Amino acid sequence: MYGFINTCLKSLVTEKFGEETWEKLSSLAEVQDTFMTYEVYDDTVTLRLVKEACSMLDVSPEVVLKLFGEHFFSFCKQAGYDTMLRTLGGNLTEFIENLDALHSYLALSYQEMNAPSFRVEKIEGDGMLLHYYSDRKGLYHIVPGIIEAVAKDFFDSEVTMTILNQSEEDERTGKKEHVVFLVKQQKRSAALVVEKGQRRAKDPQQVRRSCSICGGMSHWGLVRSVVLWGKGNLRYTFTPSYPDKLWMEEKAFCNAFPFHIVFDQDLKVKQTGVNIQKFVPGLQTKDIRIDEYFTIVHPQVTFTIDSIKKFINSQFVLKTQTEMIPQHQRTALKLRGQMVWMPSLACMLYLCSPKLRSLQELEERGLHLADIAPHDTTRDLILLNQQRLAEMELSNQLERKKEELRILSHHLAVEKKKTETLLYAMLPQHVANQLREGRKVEAGEFEVCTILFSDVVTFTNICSACEPIRIVHMLNSMYSRFDRLSSVHDVYKVETIGDAYMVVGGVPVPTPSHAHRVANFALGMRLAAREVTNPVSGQPIQIRVGLHTGPVLAGVVGDKMPRYCLFGDTVNTASRMESHGLPDHIHLSPSTYSALRGEGFDLRARGEIKVKGKGQMMTYFLFENLRASEAAIMGRDGAESGLYVENQPDNQPDNQRENQPDNQPENQLENQPDNQHDNQRENQPENQRENQPENQPENQPENQPENQPEQPVTPYEWDITPTYHRNNGEGGSGDIVLSARICHLL
Repeated sequence: MYGFINTCLKSLVTEKFGEETWEKLSSLAEVQDTFMTYEVYDDTVTLRLVKEACSMLDVSPEVVLKLFGEHFFSFCKQAGYDTMLRTLGGNLTEFIENLDALHSYLALSYQEMNAPSFRVEKIEGDGMLLHYYSDRKGLYHIVPGIIEAVAKDFFDSEVTMTILNQSEEDERTGKKEHVVFLVKQQKRSAALVVEKGQRRAKDPQQVRRSCSICGGMSHWGLVRSVVLWGKGNLRYTFTPSYPDKLWMEEKAFCNAFPFHIVFDQDLKVKQTGVNIQKFVPGLQTKDIRIDEYFTIVHPQVTFTIDSIKKFINSQFVLKTQTEMIPQHQRTALKLRGQMVWMPSLACMLYLCSPKLRSLQELEERGLHLADIAPHDTTRDLILLNQQRLAEMELSNQLERKKEELRILSHHLAVEKKKTETLLYAMLPQHVANQLREGRKVEAGEFEVCTILFSDVVTFTNICSACEPIRIVHMLNSMYSRFDRLSSVHDVYKVETIGDAYMVVGGVPVPTPSHAHRVANFALGMRLAAREVTNPVSGQPIQIRVGLHTGPVLAGVVGDKMPRYCLFGDTVNTASRMESHGLPDHIHLSPSTYSALRGEGFDLRARGEIKVKGKGQMMTYFLFENLRASEAAIMGRDGAESGLYVENQPDNQPDNQRENQPDNQPENQLENQPDNQHDNQRENQPENQRENQPENQPENQPENQPENQPEQPVTPYEWDITPTYHRNNGEGGSGDIVLSARICHLL
């Protein structure tokens, strides 16, 4: 079948059931999404689509095929065949009888088309028999859908079709399907008149209204119009007039109709046109049988007088047999025309013309336009179809280019989606959109948020004891779990530096439950970290977590690799909560404790400790959420649904609210404050960092003299003064603080 058929089927599915249904159907049937109109596809493509449609919609093939038949008629009208179909016949019988002729014409454009054939048989009484012939089995249910739609649209009729017989075709050559339908037709206006007549018998007032509706026509006038329906107006009945004899010479007839053949009941040729003798010289032999030189291509019937009479209203296509072609003729000659039975002579007249699609075929068969009679429209048809074929080729090329562009556009959309996903993982969506549009991103103030810092206990010792690749695998395993939890609790990942992990709740999308989300995230981090193995000891790793709640300023800094950064003392305090915490504990500041108190969390006071840069501070530990299960905390099997129920606040900054997503993607970038300790923590020995007393100044390691003698400086040496500072912003103004290893290298 041509792509036109499959495109019609796609149109039916998308119009009736939606685009998603078609995508699912084409996927199940394993066929492409789009079809080229003039490209030939295997019948199995259409059959698979029909089969999967029946399965998806849970309906029988009869329903799907009939629905397709109704839609095929309207689809052909929309495709530009409306006028052609409307002028095919004055009534339904003539319309069906000329369908084969229409298919023959369309075959000029669709050369590989294998269309079904139709034959009408008139019967006594009401109705007619419609014979349907096809090379494809099981598709005959399309016919009632098409015929009923044609009768309703073109002839204002209601049609009922009943299958009388279904068998292998015995009238035609080959194994073809032959289905006989009983067709009964009723004028829709006639049914309306009968219904109105019944109403008039009951209501006299309705009679007057009905007459006024019908333009004042009398009752008997209406009845007469019904009785004479389909028979025309009797006052204008046409009766043809025939001459007593045929006023035409034999030679004139053979010259006027150069392509014609007359043969008797025994298929013996009695008369031929002059040009057909020219191209098939064997026909000049007296009483030669026509079936020795020709085979019937369409309709596919046996070459007998009785078979031809059954299809007398069909267009016949004959083809010269290969072994009878003259040596100078390169290809077989096809003839197309009409069979006319002459009872008085008991002969059949075949009026025909060469069946040609283009000037190229005309040349291949050794013909010229002059060989075709001037009155024969085949001359004009060849020239018009030559232009039509050129237009079809151009249309086909445009259709292919359109499909290529559609595929490229789809691939571009997929790649754009990947790019956007990656971009939104680095920056908040509204920030990324503004930067992409070339707009400046204004900084925004957030009155309250909760920040979390975490690091791995004894990370420096782990790094010094195993290969770097194992460290990467350990961190990747841990961070992948943390990243999933950030989506579960809808907190924003700011960055990772080495073993340090930083998230924030309430930024960039403000939310009243920021502290609850970060607290649950911290509990999940602790559980997830236990699933990651220490590559040195083989034991689960431990993390240290610190939380603080307060205001921050958020904005984008830098032009190359721009970073979405958080500024303010809240960042520093959160970092201090982590650095002054204990292994496998979640350390809280007083503000975070106030935000979580009375909300179902198990909070316990640690007591007052000295926090560097803050002095004495009352801090707390978070142990668990008494109102949430471990599955809900870890977001397993949807258990986290309903964990947070809240409304969006109205105090979100305007420059932050626009285009905010529900789940903010990961962001790796953050501006680290000058006095934050994490950026160079690896430079301090781990045993000093873990076991350092809280009241010991961090810039004075144990057993280290406070005053070191200054080293002499030569003109060609670096001035390296060993001050033994921790590299967390404790250098003096204008100092560059170096680690011991860098000092050694320099």
